[in-house]
Amino acid sequence: MSGPSLKKQDAHSSIHEAALNEAKELRDLFQKYLEEKEKERTIQVAEIAIEHWESRTLKHAEAEEEGLYRELVEENPNLGQLVIQLTRDHDLMRRMVSEMKNLLIKNEIDERMLSLLDSLLVVDSIHNEDEMNKLLPNYGR
Repeated sequence: MSGPSLKKQDAHSSIHEAALNEAKELRDLFQKYLEEKEKERTIQVAEIAIEHWESRTLKHAEAEEEGLYRELVEENPNLGQLVIQLTRDHDLMRRMVSEMKNLLIKNEIDERMLSLLDSLLVVDSIHNEDEMNKLLPNYGR
């Protein structure tokens, strides 16, 4: 069962917005230190960014998949295809974070990681819009 805030559009949107804003700030810090060739700081920000995506966005995604999405599809089976698409977004984000972790392990902290951070922001932003505009307005229908 999902928490009540996941089904409330305003509360759910606030969760997304806060996490996305933090991710943008980390992305900008990463780019700054990368450009300044501050290797240690760049590594630190990369570690924090990975932890952020795992603990905030991907944990939230897990809660959606285990509770909210299942409940909404049970109530309205017509949402099944949309839930599949939203779950695919989560899978893409998981894969990108995994790739970032691999780059960090190999000590390959460069523009590829910046590209992954940018990609995460784009996918998450589109995903959040779809949840707010397509999924939650159909709740209870």
